[in-house]
Amino acid sequence: MKKQKFPTNIKIGIIGGSGIYEIEGLKNIKELNINTPFGKPSDKIIIGELEGKTVAFLPRHGRGHFISPTELNSQANIYAFKLLGVEFLFSISACGSLKEEIKPRDFVLPDQIYDRTKFRIPTFFRNGFVAHVAFAEPYCENLRKLVYGCAKQLNLNIHFGGTYVCIEGPQFSTKAESKVYRQLGFDIIGMTAIPEAKLAREAEICYVTIALVTDYDVWKEGYEVTAEEVLANLKANSENSKKLIKLVIQKLDTEKRDCICKDALKNAIFTKKEKINKTTYQKLKILVDKYIKK
Repeated sequence: MKKQKFPTNIKIGIIGGSGIYEIEGLKNIKELNINTPFGKPSDKIIIGELEGKTVAFLPRHGRGHFISPTELNSQANIYAFKLLGVEFLFSISACGSLKEEIKPRDFVLPDQIYDRTKFRIPTFFRNGFVAHVAFAEPYCENLRKLVYGCAKQLNLNIHFGGTYVCIEGPQFSTKAESKVYRQLGFDIIGMTAIPEAKLAREAEICYVTIALVTDYDVWKEGYEVTAEEVLANLKANSENSKKLIKLVIQKLDTEKRDCICKDALKNAIFTKKEKINKTTYQKLKILVDKYIKK
């Protein structure tokens, strides 16, 4: 892979989900066409200043929404953020509600994920290089608390905690599936938290999902999800999420990291140094060199 020239000290990253294809208020904008050992990210990464801080923004599904959840190259997306030096990553995601009290247009900051995907690669560590990273707490607690405080300051309806069940998609659930997810106690349903959250943890990036509720999925009797309703709720949520992100960026202390995320690979690398596949090691140097040099 050719050596590329781009900034390597951008600490804040934002992934925009459905309906979030740009961040308003960005100044001094540049677009970066980044290649990674895992391929190209979903789109060019936009660099700009927001609230006096440099941020990197990536529309998850590409501008124009042409990438299906299953086809997302999450490895390339997360790796690209790592190349830029990102330490704090905010993922904005549309979702459905599985609880009566979690209403359309509400925000949710889940603290757990249940993986129901089938066809995705959930790790960087394959092909002769094994690491077992702890994932009991999949989201950065510090970022969750920061986002929650900012949302309350803006008087947004937000739920702190809950389980996000991640399905494969791109189809929505059947009624039977939706009812089972409710019986299992899940709170919201979406298609993109996995493998993003797992890869972010392996990359030692603080990661949080800001979930924007668009509908009640298909479990609610007498309630029919329509495209018009989803789009209207998505638009309203998108506007509120942009206000929220601005305040979060303003309050984020990028010089402070005292969470488990920053040392996730410590003691996680199982493969003996002499057994590590050299090609795989070259791909993952940016992730592992602070622990191992081959």
